[in-house]
Amino acid sequence: MSKNEIIKGVFLVGLGATSYGMLATIVKLAYQDTEKFTTAEVITAQFIYGIIGMLLINLYQKTTTKGPIVRATSKNIFNLMLAGTSLGATSIFYYLCVKYIDVSIAIVLLMQTVWMGVIVEWILDKKAPSKQKIIAVVVVLFGTILATSLLFNQNAFNWTGFVWGMLAAASFTTTMFTANKVGLGLSSAQRSLYMLLGGAIIVLFFGLYTQTDVFNLSIFGKYGILLALFGTIIPPMLMNSGFPKTGLGLGSIVSSLELPVSVSMAYFLLNEKVILLQWTGIVLIIAAIVIMNINFKKK
Repeated sequence: MSKNEIIKGVFLVGLGATSYGMLATIVKLAYQDTEKFTTAEVITAQFIYGIIGMLLINLYQKTTTKGPIVRATSKNIFNLMLAGTSLGATSIFYYLCVKYIDVSIAIVLLMQTVWMGVIVEWILDKKAPSKQKIIAVVVVLFGTILATSLLFNQNAFNWTGFVWGMLAAASFTTTMFTANKVGLGLSSAQRSLYMLLGGAIIVLFFGLYTQTDVFNLSIFGKYGILLALFGTIIPPMLMNSGFPKTGLGLGSIVSSLELPVSVSMAYFLLNEKVILLQWTGIVLIIAAIVIMNINFKKK
C-alpha cells in the first residue's frame, strides 16, 4: 500500500468518524425542537431517508460500473439483514440514551465497545486478550469513570440513560463483529443497504410500539436528511472505503475522532458543560484505543 493511499484512507476514515460524531447532537436538537420530536419519529426518518439514499447509490454504481458487479445471493441478503437488526437496535438504544443524558456522556458510553469487543473476541474466536489489550481495557474503564463524572458528579446520575447507553454499546459491538464477517465480497453500498433494511424491521416494530400520538411528518423536512446523511449514508460509505487502505489498527485509531468531535459539538451547539476531568477521561479512552491497535514491537 503506497503512502498516498494510506493518507487517503486516513482522510476517509477520519471524515466518516467526524460525521458520526455530529449525529447525537442532531438527535438532541430534534428532541429540544419546539415540536418535541419523539425517538420513533427521529429514527424512522433517518432509516427511510437512509434506505432511499443507499438505493440511489447502488443504482448509480450499477449504471456507471463497467466491469461485472458481484450480486448478493439470498444467503448474503438474509445474513446482512440479520446483522442489520443489531444496527437498528443500536440506533434505538443510543437515541434513548441521548434523551436522558448529555451527548458528551452518551458518546463515552458508546465507546465501551472497546472492551466489549475484546470480550466477544475472547468468547467467540477463542482468542485470549494480550497484556496490551488488558491494559487498554483498564485505561478505558478508568477514562470512562472520569469522562462521565461517575464518582464526582454532585447531581443525581441518570441511571436510565446509563443503561440505554450500555445497551447501545453492546448492540454496536454485535454490529461491528458481524459486519466484518458477512457478505465481504459485496460492495459497501450493497452491504449497507441490506443491513439498513434489516435495521428498519426493528425500527418499524419500535415505532409501532412506542408512537402513541399521530406521527409528526415535519421531522422529514427538519432533521430527516441530516440524520440520514450523518448517520446512515456518509460514515459507512467513507469508512468502508477507508479501512482497507489504513488497515484495522490505524483505522480504529483514526475513527476514535468520533469521541472528541461529538463532545465538541455538544459543547458548542448544545451548551453542555464539559469539565477538565471529562476531557482527561476522553484523552485516556483515545489513548487506550491507540494502545490496543499499535504494534510496539514493530520497528
